[in-house]
Amino acid sequence: MGFTLPQFGIFAQGTQAHHFLEFDLRPGVSPAAALPSFRRLRTPDVSAGGINLVVAFGADAWRAVAPSMTPASLAPFAEVAGPDGHRAPATQHDAWMWISGSAADVTFDHARAAAAAISDVAVLAAEQPGFTYHEGRDETGFVDGTANPPLRRAADVALVPPGEAGEAGSHVLAMRWVHDLDAFHRLPVADQERVIGRSKPESIEMSDDEKPPDAHIARVELGDDDEIFRRSVPYGTVGEHGLYFVAFSADRSRFDRMLARMFGNDGVRDRLTDFSTPVSGAYYFAPSNAALRAVAGPEEEQ
Repeated sequence: MGFTLPQFGIFAQGTQAHHFLEFDLRPGVSPAAALPSFRRLRTPDVSAGGINLVVAFGADAWRAVAPSMTPASLAPFAEVAGPDGHRAPATQHDAWMWISGSAADVTFDHARAAAAAISDVAVLAAEQPGFTYHEGRDETGFVDGTANPPLRRAADVALVPPGEAGEAGSHVLAMRWVHDLDAFHRLPVADQERVIGRSKPESIEMSDDEKPPDAHIARVELGDDDEIFRRSVPYGTVGEHGLYFVAFSADRSRFDRMLARMFGNDGVRDRLTDFSTPVSGAYYFAPSNAALRAVAGPEEEQ
């Protein structure tokens, strides 16, 4: 039997509000023992009512319950340290959820319901609400995700291919970046554009001759074989704000290569890291819907 149906929330478009949750299993609770509680995430008060729910698990948790449906490369996030001291810390947890919908009150209610559904086996370790900003721009004012593959190819980029362990599942990278917008906005717009590698109003990529080697897009766009599907959203308050970076990939090693380049492990560090600092980092695996059903068992009567 092939596990061919992905979690469709990975690709859902048009959502305005987002809520990200990370959980740790309670002491003494094994991944297998937690499954009955995680099955409650399919109840209507959690996963219905106009929201999209994506559920993903850390490497140890998913491998423990579904070893035959786990990609061999799945592993916890490891700290990324650049040669000049810039770093991305590892803050790995056991499970991750992304709830997206039309409005913040809707996603908030469903986030509370999701946390309550598994509260007997897992504790909330981190959460972050997010929102859309000026029709898809980052808080720096630049369009975010311009280099994403078109939706017709997104599944090919994001999902483990048929026939491989974990097919139709997706590797997830989740990181919270804190922006120093005051410092960034003190730069003249022309210098901001050189940091990013694109024009600010129209999001037109600079030519190879114009683009600095340390421009953000020069560091993170690695070619067709290393494409990832970005679903990042801004977050924050006046006091602290930034980007909750979320990306999906058929192959975890694409994330490793991107982060190594960003932090200068090949000798050139991404200039954007002078203005944005990661404070969390984790890898998860979002299994296919069929794989989730296989490990969780039949849905309970409501």
